Amino acid sequence: MPTIVVEVMPKAVLLDPQGKAVAGALQRLGNDRFSSVRVGKRFELTVDAVDDAVLAEVQVLADEMLSNSVIEDVVSITVLENAAN
Repeated sequence: MPTIVVEVMPKAVLLDPQGKAVAGALQRLGNDRFSSVRVGKRFELTVDAVDDAVLAEVQVLADEMLSNSVIEDVVSITVLENAAN
């Protein structure tokens, strides 16, 4: 069964306190390779089949329910054809 993956991230212009906390933890653990970290959300929607109507519905869901358009951007919607469950 195909799985549609929706990835949502905080808007680039906003602070990301979770990402900042992770970046601080990495530095405290001695890993200073990463200059910043941003934390987002990933939604996996398993469907029977993918067509244009399903993708359009997922886009609406992503914009209206899965993300808060004031502070987040939907950064990708990807179809995984043979996702293992």
